[in-house]
Amino acid sequence: MRMRPTLSWTPAEDLPPGTTDLEPVADALGTGGVLVLSGAGISTESGIPDYRGEGGSLSRHTPMTYQDFVAGAQARRRYWARSHLGWRTFGRALPNAGHRAVAAFGRHGLLSGVITQNVDGLHQAAGSEDVVELHGALDRVVCLSCGARSPRRELARRLEEANPGFEPVAAGINPDGDADLTDDQVAGFRVVPCAVCGGILKPDVVFFGETVPPQRVEHCRELVRAASSLLVLGSSLTVMSGLRFVRQAAQAGKPVLIVNRDPTRGDRHALTRVALPLGTALTAVADRLGIAVDREGAPRP
Repeated sequence: MRMRPTLSWTPAEDLPPGTTDLEPVADALGTGGVLVLSGAGISTESGIPDYRGEGGSLSRHTPMTYQDFVAGAQARRRYWARSHLGWRTFGRALPNAGHRAVAAFGRHGLLSGVITQNVDGLHQAAGSEDVVELHGALDRVVCLSCGARSPRRELARRLEEANPGFEPVAAGINPDGDADLTDDQVAGFRVVPCAVCGGILKPDVVFFGETVPPQRVEHCRELVRAASSLLVLGSSLTVMSGLRFVRQAAQAGKPVLIVNRDPTRGDRHALTRVALPLGTALTAVADRLGIAVDREGAPRP
C-alpha cells in the first residue's frame, strides 16, 4: 500500500498559549537580520484559503500527490482540468497587508531573506526580492521527460484552445490553485503534452509526497545559518519541509518567533507565538518601527 504524505498534525503535548504581544516581533525586526518563513496563512487575506486553519481546504479536499500524478493519465486529466480553472482565479489574487509589510521590512534592510512555502507569487508581487520559493511556483510548468520549463500562461492558452467552452462552476479554490470539480465536470477535458518533446507536463511545484530539491534545501539552511532570528508567518509547520528550518534555528540558539492564529508544530521551539491575523499584526509592527506599508496592492503582471 502506498504511504500517504503527512497532511495533519495533532499536538502530543501541552503547548504554550498564543499571545497578542507583538513586542518580541518588533524587537527582532528592529535588530535586523530576520529570516522570514511564510506559509499559506499569509495569503488567506488575499482570498486564497489555507490548508489547515479554520475552514481550511483539507477539510474537503485531498491534494494531488506526486505519486498519483505520475501514475495515470486519468489523475493528470483531473488535476489539469481543476488547475486550469483554478488558475484563472488564483492568478488574479493580489498581495495583502501581510505581504506588503514583509516587502516594507525588506526595503528597510531588516530582513536577511524570505523563504516561502507558498506557490502563489504574492511576496514578489508585493515587492519582496530574492524570495526562495521552497515548493516552487504555479506560474511555471516543467516537462517530466525533457525538463523544459515554460510560462503557465502559455499552457493556459494551449489548454483553452484544446478545450473550447470549458466553463464549469467550481465549489472552491485551494492553496495549490486546484479548483473543486466533480468527476463528471472533468470527464471530457483534454490534456496537452510538452511542446518540445511530447512528454508529460507538471506544474513547477513540489507536490505532496515529492521532495524539495536538495540544493534548494541547502540554500535555505545557509540562510538560517546567516540569520539573527527566524520569523514564521502563517504556517502550521505540519510538514518537515518548513519545520526543519525552525529546528535548525532553535538548535543554533537563534530566536524563533511565530505569528499564526492556531498552534503549530514548531511552538515548543519558539520564543513566542502571536495569535493574530497576519495583516493586522505585521502592519502594527511596522507602525511601531515607523515603517510605512503600502496600503493597496498593485496589479499583478
